[in-house]
Amino acid sequence: MEREPVLVDLALQGGGSHGAFTWGVMDRLLEETWLEIEGVSGTSAGAMNAAVLAAGYAAGGREGARKALDAYWKKVSEAARFSPFQRTPLDKALGRWTLDYSPVFNMVDMMTRMFSPYQFNPGGSNALAPILDAQINFDDLRNSPIKVFITATNVRTGRPRIFRNADLSPEVLMASACLPTLFQAVEIDGEAYWDGGYSGNPTLAPLVGELKSDDTILIPINPVERPGTPKAPHEILNRLNEISFNGVLIKELYMMALLRRNASALVDDKEGCEWARMRVHIVRNHVMSKLGYSSKLNAEWDFLSMLKEEGRKAGEEFLKLHGNDLGHTSTLDIDQLLSEL
Repeated sequence: MEREPVLVDLALQGGGSHGAFTWGVMDRLLEETWLEIEGVSGTSAGAMNAAVLAAGYAAGGREGARKALDAYWKKVSEAARFSPFQRTPLDKALGRWTLDYSPVFNMVDMMTRMFSPYQFNPGGSNALAPILDAQINFDDLRNSPIKVFITATNVRTGRPRIFRNADLSPEVLMASACLPTLFQAVEIDGEAYWDGGYSGNPTLAPLVGELKSDDTILIPINPVERPGTPKAPHEILNRLNEISFNGVLIKELYMMALLRRNASALVDDKEGCEWARMRVHIVRNHVMSKLGYSSKLNAEWDFLSMLKEEGRKAGEEFLKLHGNDLGHTSTLDIDQLLSEL
């Protein structure tokens, strides 16, 4: 017997080429006809996945979305084929995905500590621009039945700005993925924007306030926990980035847990009630704790394909463990956040 449809929304984190994991998860979820994706909130690579998903869905339904995601990530890999960011022969021989030992990566990493992108990239070129123009039909995206929420960080105020379907453009997506040490800030409506991960990775508020769905499926990229204490410089910087890019999301989940605990006092607070009623789920990501920052710039097809396959496995595991909970009960224990404070 066919299952009754369940309305869900997706929250997609950013993380460079690690976003191929999210591609795999979504590829698996799109196979389930009973899952109806109402909206997607995404930042950085999550923004790209959200936009490609919604535009592809508008053009060709579920299969259109899957094909669009395949084509996008294939194009990313093709564009990076002649990139100077390549693994060393030894890394390839040992099956390591890191770029930590790449001379070019280390040279560029050192340059970013001495020069800004306004100095080493005065023309402001961005390799994403032609890919986005070629792979996303922005008319389809703006008219998609899937609502999209993209976060970028306003450089002047430090606050997030949420862009919705009607606002979306290549510039908005590049703003959401604009790491300030590598790219010049992207100007939109007279304001400069950096990566949305600094202010919302991803932002949950529009999913709660603007959609009918009460089930949010979070697809993480940045590990919340990483075993051991980082000691090497690159390990310390990697962990700082992970903590920074998870911070706002954890605060939103904490607020949700707090409102849920005090739901009885929110009778006259419509917005508070909306947050308290949300059911939250997470697709467990077992691969990212084995990867470091430098591999986020590795766009080799073999690496992206491996991440997609890991994402599909994680999506399959999630559906087996929690598929029947969707529409009924939350499966992410956010209440533990309250006990940790």
